[in-house]
Amino acid sequence: MHMLVSRIGLSLLGLTLAASATAATTVTGQITSSLILISSCQVNGSGGSTGLNFGALNFGTANSLFTETSGQVLGGGGGALSILCSSGTTPTVKVRAGAHDGSSPGGTRALADGSGNFVPYDLYTDAGHSQILAIDGTINLAASTGVAQTVNIYGKAVGKAGLPAGTYSDTIAVELTF
Repeated sequence: MHMLVSRIGLSLLGLTLAASATAATTVTGQITSSLILISSCQVNGSGGSTGLNFGALNFGTANSLFTETSGQVLGGGGGALSILCSSGTTPTVKVRAGAHDGSSPGGTRALADGSGNFVPYDLYTDAGHSQILAIDGTINLAASTGVAQTVNIYGKAVGKAGLPAGTYSDTIAVELTF
């Protein structure tokens, strides 16, 4: 019987040792997280690095004998051009060359009908057309606070004798640096 008690005792001792060997162990550590933000801008609510729509300058409809007509560059939703950049950046808008610059006396830029006819026009930074925006002219904006800034660009086209009726257009390159 002593042998039986010894075997039972040894069995219980083995179970106790096995139970303590599989007892829960806790380890601690950490997870590192990171995010890299780069400066960026949106033009009229759209982001990207090429092909952005800086708006449209629509002089409307006039008769072929008009003397002058004006318009404003409008972005999305019918409002003025809108630039939203990362806080701390200082955006600059550079209005580059158009497709027909210098093609007609009376303006530094020109709208073309595709048949060799041109309507001269210029761009301005004020509605009174006193501050001309030259080819490669820049508009310096205030340091961004993360709120969209409005950029006003106006145009004035000048009529001339002999213009046939038709659709006249131009495309102007624009750069945004920030």
